[in-house]
Amino acid sequence: MWIGVTLLVVVCAVMIGLGVKANGGVAAYRRLGTKGDDLAAFGYKQELLRDMGGFSNFAVSFSIISILTGAATLFGFGFNQGGPAVMGIGWPLVTLFVLFVAAGMAELTSAIPTSGAIYHWSSILGGKGWGWFSAWLNMVGQVTVVAGIDYGCAGFASSLLFGEPTKGQLLTVYGVILLSHALLNHVGIKIVAKLNDISAVYHMLGVGIIIGALAYFGPSHDVSYLFDTGFSGVANANTSYWFAFLVGLLQAQWTYTGYDASAHTSEETVDAKVRSPWGVYLSVALSGVFGFLMLAMVTLSIKDPAAVAGAGGSGFIVAIEQAMGGVFGKAILWMVTAAMWFCGLSSVTSISRMIYAFSRDKGLPFSGVWSKVSAKFRTPANAIWVSCCIAFLCGIMDNVYAVVTSLSVISIYCSYGIPIFLKAAAQARGLWRTEDNGPWSLGKWSFPVNMVALLWIFFVTILFVVAPSDVSITANMTLHYATGKVFGAVLVLLVILYIVYVRKHFNGPHLGAYSELRSRVSSPAAPSASLKKETV
Repeated sequence: MWIGVTLLVVVCAVMIGLGVKANGGVAAYRRLGTKGDDLAAFGYKQELLRDMGGFSNFAVSFSIISILTGAATLFGFGFNQGGPAVMGIGWPLVTLFVLFVAAGMAELTSAIPTSGAIYHWSSILGGKGWGWFSAWLNMVGQVTVVAGIDYGCAGFASSLLFGEPTKGQLLTVYGVILLSHALLNHVGIKIVAKLNDISAVYHMLGVGIIIGALAYFGPSHDVSYLFDTGFSGVANANTSYWFAFLVGLLQAQWTYTGYDASAHTSEETVDAKVRSPWGVYLSVALSGVFGFLMLAMVTLSIKDPAAVAGAGGSGFIVAIEQAMGGVFGKAILWMVTAAMWFCGLSSVTSISRMIYAFSRDKGLPFSGVWSKVSAKFRTPANAIWVSCCIAFLCGIMDNVYAVVTSLSVISIYCSYGIPIFLKAAAQARGLWRTEDNGPWSLGKWSFPVNMVALLWIFFVTILFVVAPSDVSITANMTLHYATGKVFGAVLVLLVILYIVYVRKHFNGPHLGAYSELRSRVSSPAAPSASLKKETV
């Protein structure tokens, strides 16, 4: 138990410390009386409507993280792997390291605020090739995030509607959910921003209601149960408990995806250099707090651990029904399903902006189609619809949910890691200067924070590549270790495409005022004086 308590204290200290450090830079910037809406620095025309405030920008990432989505849909998976310790120890552990990743991302968002985000950062710091690969990995990750969220939402909704839904009923509900998200995103950022604001408040209230209801019905265990490492549904002579526990971290790690949405919507955010990075960082920090409180109460309320572990994707449903019974339990589950719907809506917003920004620079086949902006609604309409169509195709095969979620984690975190790595390399060589920082900056903490973030990204990538995952292709054919093989195939295809066509025909994004930074970080030698003065 002392390990879990110590870990919680460390998480809180890191969370507050990083926030306070960054706020010092923001306060100094505020005293200058400037605003961060300088898209013209890239040489791009302002086409998207810049109408989002700071809370709306935060809300889009907070809604995509959605602790009522990731933590709920993979609750049974995590509990089956490592039991209650996946919630009591695993969630804080993942939160701790994701805070470092989010802080590194927030710094880049503040320094270079565009809807291309990761793609633009990588292109400036590493060149068009790095930018192209990071954009593709981010798109693969984000499309599978949309698929995972909306398929999970469809699974909850169809179970509540039909009891034991058929594949056809599940896909019908899935299609309707995706259609609603495409239509609302098409209509405009104003309505989506309002719904995201509602979503953020809804998630906080929803978690509060769940915690209050479970407290009323009474926990079945004392607090020490949260840190119990004696239960696993998969540990055996060939699989150690701790390996199963690590695989169970997918529950928390997948929940913490998509917070780059605040960066992708920076072209639609007022005072983007300050508000967008806070959106990235605070969405992770607050999700960590609310998520732990909810998971703790749900776990302590479990009456039959074996039933929860054996329920798979319905593990959260079983746990709530055990704790609260029929009618009230179903009401809570409908509330969770609605939260998933909000989460999917925000996720479509994010992926469509990434596709739009990448197509604007002709990085995709038929880029002219996907980069079109609706004249009436000023939204990237075609990018919205194609992302929803691809997400629907991801859900057609059976037993694909764990593969989709783990593939999204690997792809999205690899895309996060590329610009963080390139910036850390520039810092180490003394080529990233103080004036390159945005107002949201960690100063001397920046380099060590980036290194911790990179180590965690490397760890989770290897973990989920080698983790067991099976997908049934036919009745007689099963693809073992599907996640690693699919990710490997994606990488091979991207490398072939880059070598054969992209490296000769893709010019990369406009760099505008950032051309000087690109030229500087690509120089072969770093001045030693600069290294001492300006790196870490």
